[in-house]
Parts: sequence; structure tokens; C-alpha cells
Amino acid sequence: MSPNSWICLHPSNATQTTLSLDNRGLAYGDGFFTTMGVIDGQILWLDYHQQRLVSHAAALQLQLDSQSLLTLLKMHAQQLQQGVLKLIVTRADQEVRGYGYTPNIGGSECEVWLKSSPISITTAQSLPLADGQFIPLQPAASAICLSSQIACLPPPLVGLKSLNRLDNVLASGELQAIKVQAIKAETLTGTIKPSIAEGLLRDMSGQWVEGTMSNVFYQLVEAPVAKSSNRPHSQNYRNSSSNYLSTGQWYAPSMAKSGVVGVMRQVIIDTLSTSENPVIIRSLQDDDLPHLSQLFFCNALRGIMPMSSLRLLAGEVVSFKAI
Repeated sequence: MSPNSWICLHPSNATQTTLSLDNRGLAYGDGFFTTMGVIDGQILWLDYHQQRLVSHAAALQLQLDSQSLLTLLKMHAQQLQQGVLKLIVTRADQEVRGYGYTPNIGGSECEVWLKSSPISITTAQSLPLADGQFIPLQPAASAICLSSQIACLPPPLVGLKSLNRLDNVLASGELQAIKVQAIKAETLTGTIKPSIAEGLLRDMSGQWVEGTMSNVFYQLVEAPVAKSSNRPHSQNYRNSSSNYLSTGQWYAPSMAKSGVVGVMRQVIIDTLSTSENPVIIRSLQDDDLPHLSQLFFCNALRGIMPMSSLRLLAGEVVSFKAI
């Protein structure tokens, strides 16, 4: 398998090397994907990715042999050794015209595509877990509330990492434009601020749910924190990395209406489930933002991305100190 090239894993006798324009994933977003990190030939969080394969295939009524697929994925991980495997599963082409598909075994058939990318995903710091695994810990950065919103979804689609990602595409475009403006401003003034790493997104109901490419966790203070950018941005996470997750009460926004239930989000929830402070699922509202004391984003590739500050829509900045 050539680096960064797509191959068709299923059907196994497929001869195509390029995606058909009739592919339902391209035409209708009829499918899902998952992105897996690989270190030393092993897929990180493999059990969680397997759970995603099984649950998403069931939700979208796709006939997927997850065990056989996992065997192939492990083989490609061994060949890759270090990097990223991206898997896309779509419903197979249908003779039915339009959105519909045949309500039988043929209608549940799928295509499975894989891309292997040899890139480094390790970091200098990591958080040890009780089972011997480690979660990467990124350097502290800043975040900003975005005006873009993500869609509220019907129950069968909530939480799925489906191919319907246009709202995230537009939000990511907004974030990239903000980053460019920030770099230009720093160049003109000669000041360097913590880099903007992520944008916090609301759904159409007004609840803050996730980042453009990640899930979010937060802590609250009892008294309101000053909505000012004058407080120092502390980035001293190194000394607190060993207990970053286990100190204080973490909350995760509810995903009852929108968002993607990420692999790393579930890893963290499961990790803290037996601790003194299990994660509490709690909606994140506008009124909560000035009272945040900690905030981090996470995904399966980058691990935990702690934030030193969050800029609100009105321009105020809430800063966070190291635990």
C-alpha cells in the first residue's frame, strides 16, 4: 500500500482504485469514518474504534464484518508502524434512484476504503492511565468561541461520526480565518500570544457542544471569574501532568441533540468512572462560560489539548491557571 493512497478493503474482490462518482458517501454522506493512530504497529484505542464500527454500522443499517475488518486493519497497522489509518465506510451503489436504498441484504452492503499516512503522532508529554496506556498531552494553547453552529440531529444520527460534516467544514474555515488574522496582528505588533488551537462550537439550540475537530471537557468555579484578558496565561502544565485528569470535577457537554461522541471522550469518561470525581454530563450554556476554571479539547490522535484561555463571542477572555 503506497503512503497516503486510498485502497478498497471491501468488497475484497474489488478492482477499483478510485472512488466512483456514484458512491453514496460522496453523493449523500451515506456512511461514516474513523481515524486511528498507530504507534509501533499497534492501533491506539482499538477496542473503542471497534465499538464505533459496530455501533455505526448498526445505526446506519450497514452490513459490516467488523472482525474481518479488524484483522485487515491490524495488518496495515503493522506495515505502517507509525502514523494514521483513516477508514471510510459507505453504503454500496444502489439501483434505486435518489436517496432511497433497497430494504434488503443488498441495501445493507457497503464499501470500505482505507488510507495509510506515515506521520508522527507522539508528544513530549503524556498522562498515564491505570491500564498502562498513555494519553498524549499537548502544550497549552488558546481557544475561541466561534459564531458557526452545528446542526441538531434526529436521535438515530446523534453522536455518529458520519460523513455529513459540512457544518464542521464551515466552522473550521471560520477558525482558520481567525488564525490568519491573529498571526498578522502579532507580526504587526511584535507580540506573541498562545496559539489558537481550537474553536468552541454551539449547536442550533444554543448549547456549546464541541470543537471543530474534537470533544471538550470543562471545570467550573463557584464564584464568577473575571472576564478579562489581564490575568496571566499560565502554561505550567508539565508539573501537573500526572494528575491533570484526576484533580477537580470535570464536566462534558451533553450530546443528546448534536455532536460526535469521540473515541478519546469515551476513554476519558471510562477512565474517570471509578475515580472520586467521575465525569458529569452537563450542558454548557452561555452563562457558564465566564465561570469556567479549566477547559481542554481532546481527540484520538492528539490526545488532550489543555487551554490557557477562551475568548468569548463578545471579545472578553477567560483565562485558566494550571491545576
